Amino acid sequence: MKRKSWDDYFLDIAEEVGTRSTCPRLHVGCVIVKDKHIVSTGYNGSIHGHDHCEDIGCLINDQGRCIRTLHAEENAVIHAERGLLREATAYITHEPCEKCAKTLAQAGIGRIVFRDAYPNKWNEVFLKDIEVVHLPKQ
Repeated sequence: MKRKSWDDYFLDIAEEVGTRSTCPRLHVGCVIVKDKHIVSTGYNGSIHGHDHCEDIGCLINDQGRCIRTLHAEENAVIHAERGLLREATAYITHEPCEKCAKTLAQAGIGRIVFRDAYPNKWNEVFLKDIEVVHLPKQ
């Protein structure tokens, strides 16, 4: 049996992390990796101490997005040691939204690998200096 690539390996872990999501609309997982070591993980869910979408329903804004949750990328960045993020790789189950793209860029992430495309015309603006790889599941 052929060994998985590092990208597929960490994307599979991101999918497993996403199973912890508390939003029924979409389960997203993020794994931040530096030098082939996991430095942080995150999944989409409510802020600490607040009710979860799966318990009381989603809180949808005028654009049709749930605003009750933090996104997986936000949680991964928040829970990481700042110095470890510079030039790290973020493995994400879904392409980041524009808000998360800005968060990852500001955190110093050097590479983003995602599995499922998410229509976002702004990523080419916010991620212009970051290597972005779309790696659909085989």
